[in-house]
Amino acid sequence: MRPSQWYEAQDMFGDHITLTQLRPHHAEGVLAASEDDSVFQWMSFDRPTTLTEAEAVVGRYLAMPDTNAWAQVDTKSGEVAGITTFYEINPERRSLIIGGTWLGERFQRTGVNTESKLLLLTHAFGTLGAVRVAWETDEHNTQSQTAIERLGATKEGLLRKHKPRKDGSYRTTVLYSVTDDEWPQVRDGLRTALSR
Repeated sequence: MRPSQWYEAQDMFGDHITLTQLRPHHAEGVLAASEDDSVFQWMSFDRPTTLTEAEAVVGRYLAMPDTNAWAQVDTKSGEVAGITTFYEINPERRSLIIGGTWLGERFQRTGVNTESKLLLLTHAFGTLGAVRVAWETDEHNTQSQTAIERLGATKEGLLRKHKPRKDGSYRTTVLYSVTDDEWPQVRDGLRTALSR
């Protein structure tokens, strides 16, 4: 595996969701999916309410270093459901973090997140040869913690005053991971969840 392949956002296809490399033209779909302020409560930016703001959100994702960003596109409707990324990509350590993820409210609890994570983890472990995939979330974001735990990730601990919030306060980050040794069991659990 060439190190440069870690930085290529390949399109991935599932029954519920398609992950396609985020591009500026996705801004209209990002705006349409951004219907609820609560979805953006824990993000480092506010909910976009105009096309210009949605373009700025997409531009922000595309400007992040060591990051691959995907538009999460609903397979049935073709609508943008949200955005997800690999960040802090490190081919030498064979590790990355899944995050910067949000889904419009109408796409939550639909199987979209589960399938999206299955596609991302399959790519990370199966294609890239990762040995570790992590998640970080705010200690107060219990919905995200529940979703990550439902995937089968292991809670590793807390990083105190780890990152600034958009209000200027500092968050304690809850750190989770899945390793390559755990991946087969996690994969089977995600497949079972999707088959229900």
